[in-house]
Amino acid sequence: MFTILVISLIIIIVVLVLAVATTSKAYQYKHTVDPIDNNPHLSETEQKEKE
Repeated sequence: MFTILVISLIIIIVVLVLAVATTSKAYQYKHTVDPIDNNPHLSETEQKEKE
């Protein structure tokens, strides 16, 4: 019974550490946004508004 408890706690700790590590790495990722000048959908929207 004690061995099952120890193994379960080890698994819980490993999952928690992995979850924290992946979340931390995700927040460090630098997202980029395309400039408005290169957006082909913007010109389509402007043409529809003019009509």
